[in-house]
Amino acid sequence: MSIVLTVDGNDPTPPYEQIRAQLAVAIGSGVFAMGERLPTVRQLANDLGVAPGTVARAYRELEQQQLIASRRGSGTRVSAPPRARDDVLADVAAVYIGSCREVGASDAEIRAALDAALAR
Repeated sequence: MSIVLTVDGNDPTPPYEQIRAQLAVAIGSGVFAMGERLPTVRQLANDLGVAPGTVARAYRELEQQQLIASRRGSGTRVSAPPRARDDVLADVAAVYIGSCREVGASDAEIRAALDAALAR
């Protein structure tokens, strides 16, 4: 696995969603190959310092999106091919917008923050 997942305790986004979003982007962008095995729930929870239920929920959400498939005995594997770059960018933007809205930012404030970040 060539990605480092993180959970930011200061981020208003729930930890399971942080994990789900990072994995969805990694899968969509081709960091994980189709059929590649992901860490077990217990292993990833231990690595990230979160409860196993947090990782299990992220995995369930990814299964609902048909990005991964879990099978007893063979683990959890990537089941979707990489997506178009525009789709990946749309997912990243949705996570960013959702986080901004959770702290009460308006659309104008979100655009201004993005413009400021791009200008750096």
